[in-house]
Amino acid sequence: MSKISYYSEEGMKNLKKDLDHLEHVERPRVSNDIAEARDKGDLSENAEYHAAKEEQSHLELKIAKLKEVISNARIIDESKLDTSKILIHSKVRLKNTANNMEFKYTLVADSETNIKEGKLSVNSPIGKGLLGKKVGEVTDIQVPSGILNFEILEISR
Repeated sequence: MSKISYYSEEGMKNLKKDLDHLEHVERPRVSNDIAEARDKGDLSENAEYHAAKEEQSHLELKIAKLKEVISNARIIDESKLDTSKILIHSKVRLKNTANNMEFKYTLVADSETNIKEGKLSVNSPIGKGLLGKKVGEVTDIQVPSGILNFEILEISR
């Protein structure tokens, strides 16, 4: 079962760049490692060979998963996003009602998540709790450490 994910153009470029690196840099390197280990003799007791084959297996799985993500990815035209409610790729400004701290997040697909850059997964507890909310609403969001209350201050693209 495929799962559609939505990406910005930058996010899609990064996915394709990662795939290109895996296929054209990492795959040849691992193949070379296998060939070098094979040249060292008896394969049944060759730890380098078995390690390289295992690395190849992990790499091929990673490539296959990334290809699946790309094939199910859709690019969002951020200029057409509805800013009346929180959607994927919405930029939101929130206030924690308990301590009055403000936060700014952009809701993104899982693979684009980067908390240091303020990119929060739509599948995270906070991301799920924000989807569909409007400016002025106060929402209670269940997180591992308890319940957080956020007031939606602003939604933009």
